[in-house]
Amino acid sequence: MVYNPQIHHRHSIRLPEYNYRQPGYYFVTMSTQNRECLFGEIKEEKIILSEIGKIVYDFWPKVREHFNNVELDEFIVMPNHFHGIVVIKEILNYRGEDNSRRGNLYCGGGVTPPRRLLSSPRLGQIIAYFKYQTTKHINKLLRMPAKKIWQRNYYEHVIRNDQSLYNIRNYIVNNQLKWNKDVENLKSEDKNIKDYYGKIIDYE
Repeated sequence: MVYNPQIHHRHSIRLPEYNYRQPGYYFVTMSTQNRECLFGEIKEEKIILSEIGKIVYDFWPKVREHFNNVELDEFIVMPNHFHGIVVIKEILNYRGEDNSRRGNLYCGGGVTPPRRLLSSPRLGQIIAYFKYQTTKHINKLLRMPAKKIWQRNYYEHVIRNDQSLYNIRNYIVNNQLKWNKDVENLKSEDKNIKDYYGKIIDYE
């Protein structure tokens, strides 16, 4: 099936009143422009990364080097999309206290002392940095400086409990085994992104 923006358009799914700087675990999905399979292909239920896909795979761990209170959990690069779990931790205050357990979100443990004094980044800033850097490196490889690599928006879900975290980790690890039924696959009959991921996450 050819990409159809009327069917596959990813509407804004940000929670209007939610503070995306809050410490917590976030499940994110980023798709390529027009769902083009730039990153590789699935063969015998395994992802075979292209040179472009390898850039995405290699750069993701570097995100935590740029943001001093960000950790990364499970992730996978698929033919036309990327799944990952981003962990935002609270920056130590001036007394050196670990505030990561404050609030109601499912939060991580100890916080690595910041290497530089920065305010906590929003989730959108983290994603924008990743998209910008990977696009820059990919376009350099392709010698096509104006090529759009990523779809403008992205899907996110705030992970609120251990069961949801387990379900999402399990889905990411096994995503390549279920490519034929993946909502991101243009050949899939499932078109409702929210319902599709809702079944995986088992909404809290």
